[in-house]
Amino acid sequence: MCGIYLTNIPYEEGIIEKKLESISFRGPDYTGIQKINNLTFGHLRLSILDLDPRSNQPMSYENLSLVFNGEIYNYQTVKTELKDLGYLFKTESDTEVLLIGYKHWGKEVLDKINGMFAFSIYDALTNKLFSARDRLGVKPFYYYWHKGELELCSQIRPLLKDKNINDEAISIYLDTDFIPSPYTIAENVFKLPPGNYMEIDFKTSQLTIYEYWNLKETKIKDISYEDAKNELHDLLKDAVKIRLQSDVPIGSFLSGGIDSSLVSSIATNVSPTKISTFSIGFDDPIYDESKIAEQFAKIIDSNHTTTICRPSDIMELIPKLTEVYDEPFGDSSALPSLLLNKVTKQYVTVALSGDGGDESFIGYDHFDSLIKNRKIMDIPYGIRKFIANSGMLKLFGFNTHRINNALNTKSRNDFIENIFSRKGFLLKEKRQDWMKYYQGYKTWSDIFLQKAADLNIKLWLENDSNVKVDRASMAYSVEVRSPFLDYRVIEYARTLPMHYKYEKGRQKKILRDILKEYIPEEVFNQPKRGFAVPIGNWMRKELREEFDLALNDDFLNRVPNLNVKKFKGLYRDHMSEKADHRVYIWKLFVLSKWYEEFQF
Repeated sequence: MCGIYLTNIPYEEGIIEKKLESISFRGPDYTGIQKINNLTFGHLRLSILDLDPRSNQPMSYENLSLVFNGEIYNYQTVKTELKDLGYLFKTESDTEVLLIGYKHWGKEVLDKINGMFAFSIYDALTNKLFSARDRLGVKPFYYYWHKGELELCSQIRPLLKDKNINDEAISIYLDTDFIPSPYTIAENVFKLPPGNYMEIDFKTSQLTIYEYWNLKETKIKDISYEDAKNELHDLLKDAVKIRLQSDVPIGSFLSGGIDSSLVSSIATNVSPTKISTFSIGFDDPIYDESKIAEQFAKIIDSNHTTTICRPSDIMELIPKLTEVYDEPFGDSSALPSLLLNKVTKQYVTVALSGDGGDESFIGYDHFDSLIKNRKIMDIPYGIRKFIANSGMLKLFGFNTHRINNALNTKSRNDFIENIFSRKGFLLKEKRQDWMKYYQGYKTWSDIFLQKAADLNIKLWLENDSNVKVDRASMAYSVEVRSPFLDYRVIEYARTLPMHYKYEKGRQKKILRDILKEYIPEEVFNQPKRGFAVPIGNWMRKELREEFDLALNDDFLNRVPNLNVKKFKGLYRDHMSEKADHRVYIWKLFVLSKWYEEFQF
């Protein structure tokens, strides 16, 4: 787990050193800078495998040079195959395996490797650069490309100098809480989409991007439930096992939910040593899962650490939030994630997590909501529109956001998209062109819930969940590995009959039945609280002054396309406890801190 950097812009070495220093938390163990032809490579190393300096980067093999961030979990298998082909190795790292693998297979190496990664390989003979990002977008990859000038990095901060704000990205952020690929907050800076590789020919200044992996139309397996459960269990065991490879201490996050509990249970079962587990709790019992997590830890016999998150912790973490989330990021669960990794780093350098389970196995509350309200969509749109505007809902006590959404939405696909985007709610002018990059979900499945799950994977998982986890862990130089983000698990889950995953409101049915082999069902069958912060109450009380100062008229009037009058009304209603608008207030607060940090 590291930070990568590469450019053909002729910066002085001192400038590049400062750029790397600004994100040094990604790799505090070694900083490598090397010039090859007219390219400058930079690398920040967090040593996980083969701690010897021989595995430092940039790494070269014959005419090839590499900077790489991530882990290749099946590197031992790939290494054996390459050895059988006659290749010799000087290190015990996955970095060398990736480099030699590219030497032999070229771009087809992407079909061989299973991992989380963002890397660039330069061929000094052809003067071409090959870059790639992992299938699910676990690792970040930013690049600036303009008139033949290239600069790429694991984070956007080193690329922001002298850039203009991308106004469209601000509008997208106000709709979604994040900025989805390929967009970024800056003009002429982009994210390489997941499952894509990029080739640059410096002789012709030609940049081309290709897709090598994506979700696809999947045939549902004809398989019994027991066989499916056993196959999935074996797959998860392997996904956990290959993620336990480490030359530094390793632990597991244990939230009290199904996913992290199953990962931690399997880890304690297959690990040769006792696993340490970590969780975050809150004083507010509505949000607190720490007591449940402690129960689980006793059952699976892990060394468990609980940390309570309080308003004072949030205030202390806000500067860290803007330091490491160097694009506006409105998911408030980033705060407890930062605190969790801060504590974890005191004990281990690598941690397993349950991220990705909700997407593949229908775990989020919005999946329940879609099922409950989808029949409304069968009513002709004109009648639905009339009901929504007639006041009947309020009269009969059915005036909920989801029901209103279903009544006012033209199609089921729009209903799904509205989970992830408010489509202009805070904007003066609605902008939805960006959704053109996320339309695949409409064709991959005819099953309503699977469509929603697919959009969840492609849009939210990459741009929210993975960003949150990467930045929160890297902030404290922790590597997080999630077995549910193994592409084999994602692909397998999509082939299962829907009622194996979701039946009569029972979310993640098959995962629950696997977990029963480790933890009694009566213990884990408790309401899901999610990894959320009671930020709505805190901003009315303990943090009120901070929010009033940040969300002043001067700032609000500088935000492109923001409907300031509407937002101020929401702010007043929330602070007077007439409504709950914490999501909108938090995202504007984060944006204000970003403006302050980057002097925009």
